[in-house]
Parts: sequence; structure tokens; C-alpha cells
Amino acid sequence: MKTAVIGSGGWGTALAIALHRNGHHVVLWSHNSEKAQQVDSSRENPMLPGIRLPEGLRVTGEDRCVEGCSLVVIASPSVHIRSVCRRVAPWLDEDALMVSVTKGIEPDTFMRMSQIVEEETHRSVVALTGPSHAEEVARQIPTGCLAACGDKALAEKVQDAFMSETFRIYTSPDVIGAELGGALKNVIALCAGTIDGLGYGDNTLAMLMTRGLTEIARLGISLGAKRDTFAGLAGIGDLIVTCTSQHSRNRRAGVMLGQGIPPQQALNAAGGAVEGYYAAGSVYALAKKMGVEMPIVEAAYQVLYQGVSACDAVTQLLHRQKRPEQDSVWQ
Repeated sequence: MKTAVIGSGGWGTALAIALHRNGHHVVLWSHNSEKAQQVDSSRENPMLPGIRLPEGLRVTGEDRCVEGCSLVVIASPSVHIRSVCRRVAPWLDEDALMVSVTKGIEPDTFMRMSQIVEEETHRSVVALTGPSHAEEVARQIPTGCLAACGDKALAEKVQDAFMSETFRIYTSPDVIGAELGGALKNVIALCAGTIDGLGYGDNTLAMLMTRGLTEIARLGISLGAKRDTFAGLAGIGDLIVTCTSQHSRNRRAGVMLGQGIPPQQALNAAGGAVEGYYAAGSVYALAKKMGVEMPIVEAAYQVLYQGVSACDAVTQLLHRQKRPEQDSVWQ
């Protein structure tokens, strides 16, 4: 199947390699034509060091590379998703199936990434998400992800395209839960790094992750997601890998925040897009709009955008009024 991967960061590159290994004809697109030529010539992407691009995988900066493609994967950072979709949309085939693999929520509109892709391309979209570091997928480390779409046949088409001996794809009809789990866990991962930078331990991390998952599910359910989704790959699975792994840019940026490094400096030093920073702003505003209590997200927002110190934010969380673990348990 002729396929284009739009976005030549680490994740887009890893997915392009995975699709190529499965026998698809793949082109990898970069927004920067000069970078595309360098990567195509050197056969290595600096965003994915040590991984050689297979022969036959072409890298380009031409927007029309999507022409004739049955499958188009959108892997650009969340802040660029809309503009990138507008660039390639005129060249898309009528029956092209879009796959959104970026995790985030658009500010102001509060739209999920698949909604933006659908709005800008007027094509069917499947969301592919889950606990998946690019470095490990590229090296064929066993990984599981979720293809979410209201149309079962389309989800299964994406499942078939990506599935391999080391890349296992499940399907789900819960697009809302799958995408919110992927977007919101980045905020919690920033917090996980922050508590590490502050010198706290495993007990604190366990408390953060479990209470963070409660907040994710609370907002997700209010928006129509299914509770079970947050107990799966797109929920607790993605949360675990992003909060604990050395590969996580969100966690790395958080460590620096905990060490007292200013937010912008920490973001610049993280080595790529820190999606949790953007998600914190969007999720904080969305929670306020929905009337959903999310104290951890609010604390992250205060540190990232309002100049509150990480130490003070943790103190405020620990001094909140006592309460039962589950809101409905005594009802």
C-alpha cells in the first residue's frame, strides 16, 4: 500500500520504518526541504540517532507526496497539526485514510488531534495511540498500541497496516478516551519528572500516577469517553511509560523544572516538542469549562504559566482538604 508519513520527528520516522518493514511503499515528509534532503542522503534522522533508514524509504519536503497514497499518517507536533494538514490536503486522494498519531488538545477550540485532521482534510480518520517510544519501535522492541475509530472496518485497516511480530495493534471504538488518555498523560509525566527533580521517591510517584489517572478519567468521562479505556493501553499503559522512561521528553523537562530551571529553558533543553507543556494550558482551560476538578493539572499549569515554584505547588496539593479516594463510594 502506498503510504505517506507527514512529520519527520522521531515518532513519524519510527512509524515510517515500521510501515516500510511491513512491505508498504512509504514516503516520509518533512516541513523543511533542506532537512529532508539531508536525512534522505545520510539515511539517518538526528531525531532518531543510531537508527539507519532502510533503503527504499524516501524522505521529501514536497507537499504533493501524499498524492496517490491510500494511507496518510499525520505525525507533526500538535501546535502545527492544522497548518500541516492544510498544506497537504489539496493533494490527497478522495479515498485516502488519515491516521492521527499526535497527542494533544488544541487551545481555544479544545479539539482533539483527529478532529482537526478530519476538519482540515475532510477524510476519515483513525487515531493511533498508546505506550510507544519511537526509539523502541524503531528497534523492534515489542510494543502495543490502539487504533481507535467509530468505524470498525477502518480501525482494522490501520491495525492490519501496522501490525507485525513486534508491533501489536488493538482496536477500539472509543476515540475520545483514546485521544484524551494520550494527551493528558503528558501533563502527568511532566509532573512525574518534577517530583524526581525535587528529590521525592517512589511513593510520591505512585501517588501522582494513580491520582493523575483519576483526573484523566474524570475529564474523559465528562466528555463522553468510556471508563474502561483508561484502564487500557491508551490510559494506564501510556501513563506508565511516559512517567517512568528515560526516553520521555515530558519527564526530562519535568526533572529540570523540579531542579529550579525556568520553564522555557527546560523546554528548550528537552530535545524536542514537550507536548505536556501545551496540553497543560489546554486541559486546564477545558477542565474549568467543564466544571471538572483536576488539582494536579491546575498545579502544573501554575508552575508552567504562572511562576509558582514546583515545591510550593506540591505543598499546596498535599495540604488539600481530606476526602475519600472515590467520589461515589459512600453513596
